[in-house]
Amino acid sequence: MKFVERTFTNKSEILKFPDHYVNVSVTVNDTGVEANTEGKKIVPAGTIIGGGFLDNPETTAAKATSTGTPLVSNAEGVLFNDVDVTHGPAPGAALIHGFIDSTKIPAEPTAEEKAALKQITFLK
Repeated sequence: MKFVERTFTNKSEILKFPDHYVNVSVTVNDTGVEANTEGKKIVPAGTIIGGGFLDNPETTAAKATSTGTPLVSNAEGVLFNDVDVTHGPAPGAALIHGFIDSTKIPAEPTAEEKAALKQITFLK
């Protein structure tokens, strides 16, 4: 029998209004995620994600990027909870509609990301 040690922490709340939001299921990619001091690869709640998962649910979600001239972001949602990708891609939830408290996310979204996320409002 294999035992796994787990540490549980309180959920990071990124919503400004927790009673008004829409999430979709995603698989979060582990590529490019660096391990923390405990050796865990955690993608934090509030990370802007994209990659085509709205058009194709089989596609893994990754940190959004901006390319082109003018810059255009591939952002499709915001990661709702922390996701542990230590052992490879893992399931998560992407917020695609709602109000986010921008003081509670890892980084302020760029203008391109805000433009791509038409149904998400970032408030302070």
